[in-house]
Amino acid sequence: MSLIDSLFTSDHPLARRLGARMEEVEDALRESVRVGDLVADSATSHLAAAGGKRLRPALTLLTAELGPNPGAQAVIDSAVVVELTHLASLYHDDVMDDAPLRRGVPSAQYLYGNSSAIMAGDMLFARASAIVAGLGPRAVLLHARTFERLCIGQLHETVGPQEGEDPKAHHIDVLAGKTGSLIAASARYGVLSAGGSEELAEAVAQYGERVGVAFQIADDVIDLMSDSKVTGKTPGTDLLEGVPTMPTLLLEEKRAAGTLDESGEAILAMLAQGHLDEGDRLATVVGMLRKHDVVEETRQLAHQWTSDALAQLAIVPDGDVKEALEAFAHAMVDRMA
Repeated sequence: MSLIDSLFTSDHPLARRLGARMEEVEDALRESVRVGDLVADSATSHLAAAGGKRLRPALTLLTAELGPNPGAQAVIDSAVVVELTHLASLYHDDVMDDAPLRRGVPSAQYLYGNSSAIMAGDMLFARASAIVAGLGPRAVLLHARTFERLCIGQLHETVGPQEGEDPKAHHIDVLAGKTGSLIAASARYGVLSAGGSEELAEAVAQYGERVGVAFQIADDVIDLMSDSKVTGKTPGTDLLEGVPTMPTLLLEEKRAAGTLDESGEAILAMLAQGHLDEGDRLATVVGMLRKHDVVEETRQLAHQWTSDALAQLAIVPDGDVKEALEAFAHAMVDRMA
């Protein structure tokens, strides 16, 4: 089920409009990932063909409804730009993470090698840049600043918190850069490309950034609590890969404050020992975390970020679009995968 289908009944007028425009986006996206080279095409089109939630272009189409010309070609182009940028970042992420799977299929780096996957991602960034150039200097600047934040977020995650920096605050900053920035840009593009006001564009961008952070915090819960048949991932994959997550950061915070219980100490001890890929060590740690309060605290933190996102919509007129934006935010943290 697509995001649009999940927000509306099938006969809702807004759903029909957005659904038709999303088909235009998909057609343009399929064309954009083909570069006319027999060697390159299979790599550059790999992830687009695998599908995906299309959250970012859907948000662009939705926020465009707040402008006077939501059916403008610039709206479709903006939606394609944000999805191309997202896809390109996934190619690079999979190389950095040495990920064998993406969207339920072998990752590009697994199929074609690291160098080819990096170049495929670069080509998609180039395609996005070419499209955004047709949207004018302001859109080019927005794209460049968003791309910069994506890179800084990834770099900060790779390097880790600096001495004296709060690890939890660092983690939030990483999430805002890696995910929140592009969702914010997606919302802003929609309003601006439809001729909407600066005030509305800024409001939905602030909303989008917070939704992005909430989305990623919710992922930390999903990584532990969901069924592998639903997510396609082994529970605790982030723990296995040594990726910082909010539940473990909360445990560390409690330890630093002197309030960590015995169960939490045992979890951190196992994580410190490593070798989670041996025997049932990963399943044991996951089981212990599932019973610990930090998982519920993480879930509540995701909802706090959602509430903050919704507060940014105060100036958005009441109606179907605002209700859909509210539903979009809730869907990001209440999902199962």
